[in-house]
Amino acid sequence: MRARGGILLWLIAGSVPCAAAQDSTATRPWYETISVNGFVSSSYSYNFNRPLFPVNGYRVFDFDDKSFKIDVAELVLQKPTPRSGDAGFRVDVAAGGSIPRVTAATGLFRDPFGNGQDIDLQQAYVGYLANAGRGLRLDFGKFVTHFGYEVIEGYDGWNDNVTRSFLFGYAIPFTHTGIRAAYPFSDHVSGTVMVVNGWDDATDRNQQKSACAQLSLTPAAAWTVILNGMYGAERPDNSRDARSLLDLVSTWKPEGRVALGLNLDHGRERNGAGPGREARWDGAAAYIRIRLTEKFSLIGRGEQFGDWDGARTGLSQRLSEVTLTPEFRPARGFVVRGDLRLDHSDQAVFDGHGAPKEDQRTAIASVLFSF
Repeated sequence: MRARGGILLWLIAGSVPCAAAQDSTATRPWYETISVNGFVSSSYSYNFNRPLFPVNGYRVFDFDDKSFKIDVAELVLQKPTPRSGDAGFRVDVAAGGSIPRVTAATGLFRDPFGNGQDIDLQQAYVGYLANAGRGLRLDFGKFVTHFGYEVIEGYDGWNDNVTRSFLFGYAIPFTHTGIRAAYPFSDHVSGTVMVVNGWDDATDRNQQKSACAQLSLTPAAAWTVILNGMYGAERPDNSRDARSLLDLVSTWKPEGRVALGLNLDHGRERNGAGPGREARWDGAAAYIRIRLTEKFSLIGRGEQFGDWDGARTGLSQRLSEVTLTPEFRPARGFVVRGDLRLDHSDQAVFDGHGAPKEDQRTAIASVLFSF
């Protein structure tokens, strides 16, 4: 995984000294230490409800119905920090009709009225690996959130499913801007703390910062548990009403053909449902991946998300979905996937060719390439 749930891998790659890396980078010019990577994703979606307006309801990136799309084209420049005392950076520039428009942060490529653009500076931060114990990593700038099981796709990680869960879209943030510090206490325990502007804010819109913390545990070689928490006021011009979020991610990925994942979220916001009314939302998602051959896999996801006061989706409702994803990898870095998905709400919120329905059925095909 990339940044959501991927802090443990990022810590290992960025903070554990490597003698070979020291020898190879000590005499190289600075420009040869910068790596260039890229990612391109394209898709086509079809809604069996045949909505009058070609929009898939409550979808995150695959919101356009019956349309070929360039979801994202991403270019990443970065200088790693393999040794104590090293400084580096990472810059992710993304363009496309889906991901940048949704995840752009307010104050950068999203205006105060909520309008995003088809280009985004998805990440841009400076990093420093301090000579403290096992290596204290400090980052300053804008980075993708570490909350959740699913990720904003890129060259260094993408989701098993093409579509995103309701939890990804409505329970947690996409990005943060601020300061991040991470430290590996041992081979099995690491921690991260952040002080940031808040949820998806490149420029803070109130007078209070938000605090985040993560604890990553690896009880066994194939088992990882990640606990995340966040607290702070998030609404514009409101520094009093705090929002809190608890997030748990657990993965079990043995050497065999089956891998499992679990994501739990619980959020609250003071006066988020109106004066004197606390807003609440929570949900759970389960994942399974079955590798049938070296190149072909089947992936399944099931979830429920409760927006009990309408603070996240605009309507008090319980959403659920089931997704089946066949995946084919014909060449290195090249992936072909397709989602068959059924959405359900306890309210009639989906467009059924002009008539409101409680269910929505879609199919999507996607191709991606990374280098």
